[in-house]
Amino acid sequence: MTIETVVFPVAGKGTRFRPATLGTPKELLPVIDTPLLQFSIDEALEAGAKHLIFVTSPDKPGISHYLEATGVAGKCEVTVLMQTEQLGLGHAVNCARDSVGNRRFGVILPDDLIVAPQGCLAQMAALEHDGHSFAAIQEVSREDTGRYGIMDVSEQVGNIHHALSIVEKPAPEEAPSCLGVVGRYILEPAVFDHLAENRRGSGGEIQLTDALEKMIGAKGLAGYAFSGRRFDCGTPEGMLEATLAYARQKPSLRAVLNEQTDMANAA
Repeated sequence: MTIETVVFPVAGKGTRFRPATLGTPKELLPVIDTPLLQFSIDEALEAGAKHLIFVTSPDKPGISHYLEATGVAGKCEVTVLMQTEQLGLGHAVNCARDSVGNRRFGVILPDDLIVAPQGCLAQMAALEHDGHSFAAIQEVSREDTGRYGIMDVSEQVGNIHHALSIVEKPAPEEAPSCLGVVGRYILEPAVFDHLAENRRGSGGEIQLTDALEKMIGAKGLAGYAFSGRRFDCGTPEGMLEATLAYARQKPSLRAVLNEQTDMANAA
């Protein structure tokens, strides 16, 4: 099964990367020579997407300019929507409701760069869904649970973990597990009904996690333990890790890294 519609919430201000993001959207910051957003677009197209929806903000015209310059619209339908208020991930996803319609859809957060022989969203699109919604998950350290939505599960079948509950950014001592949700989702359209309630959750924002919690008792929610390596490019540390990893894959850049390593060892 393919996922024909994918939503990209790209309205964030990128405060961790200022002053760079005062002029350049964080999604267009490059890993060597490829912007984060391009990795996400390629992943969506690999999963069979025919309609890409970008939820951005009026003060980030660079997103629209990039889409025009790269000719993405020549490969699929492209919709650009404006999130005029920063009210959280759930609000950003809900902005796409009319454009998504009554069909299953994917969500990709470009901050989470996932490197794998088969893209994470394509892995998830291949799952038998039976009406379930899915969120990509990975083990995180207990001290980091406050940075993630955390899923508690009832059973595991292969890479699929059936959810008992999901909570946004719990303190380490309150986290029901260490299964952290990362930036890939395949969602049933019923999620919009929960998001439309506009209930504020963690941080006073409309959280996608809270809507997913309500999905558990309906058609169901499951976590998918994807294959691949994730880089948290929403932080300078994760961006550096991703850059170094990609540099090691390019012979000319690997030589530069080896030279710098030798110089550091000799110092």
